[in-house]
Amino acid sequence: MTATEPAAQRIDTSRPHPARVYDWFLGGKDNYPVDEELGRQIASINGQAPRQARANRRFMQRTTRLLVQETGIRQFLDIGSGIPTEPNLHQIAQSFAPDARVVYADNDPIVLAHAAALLRGTPEGVTQYVQGDAREPREILERAAAALDFGRPVAVSLNALLHFIADEDGAHDLVDTLVDALAPGSCLVLSAMTADFEPENVRRGIAAYAASGVTLVARSHAEMSRFFKGLDVLEPGIVSVSDWRPDLATDETPDEDGLVSLYGGVGLKR
Repeated sequence: MTATEPAAQRIDTSRPHPARVYDWFLGGKDNYPVDEELGRQIASINGQAPRQARANRRFMQRTTRLLVQETGIRQFLDIGSGIPTEPNLHQIAQSFAPDARVVYADNDPIVLAHAAALLRGTPEGVTQYVQGDAREPREILERAAAALDFGRPVAVSLNALLHFIADEDGAHDLVDTLVDALAPGSCLVLSAMTADFEPENVRRGIAAYAASGVTLVARSHAEMSRFFKGLDVLEPGIVSVSDWRPDLATDETPDEDGLVSLYGGVGLKR
């Protein structure tokens, strides 16, 4: 485990960061005025943005329940995990399977500074954090292998991550590298932004991020489907995250009505 103090010293509070803006959308406290300013600007352009963040969080919770209960997966690698917001992936997985092994990976110093919160798992299971850039998937796999057995099924989650990585910057190579490393029975969980439902709102949101130095990519249904090539996409397919298996919700607050501009899906490797 890397020391947290040097990481905290590297946190740049002069520019907004997507993970901290996302935290603000979720009602978290691990963000700064510059992040809140961008969050409010985006919400004024697209009033659905906070709801989209909440819906994506609930998508993660439902996919985790399905993977533990219906596919029997006990190992998880969550890349681009972001700032921990309870209940997080390991809490969901280990509530159903106390022996579940979960590794989070992120390169944001503020996530590293909060890694202690991520490491509070069950005694029977494993909960670890590794520092790594999603654009260097082989390094993440190598570090995660200290806790995960890639000879057995692993669920890899890339939730709300790929819209920060353009195709020309290696988005497909990233996914292919991860999937190639997985054993049969493993799963790929993806959610990413789309302009298929609200093109004008999404376009304006992308422009607001761009003005703050953050590049976003909105993908169509066909473009999103390419990430699942060679995998069996589980029902209900690639849909708005708010429409993905709402029956799996438990005591969480129900999703608000209406589609959100994020596609989500789960692919199974045979």
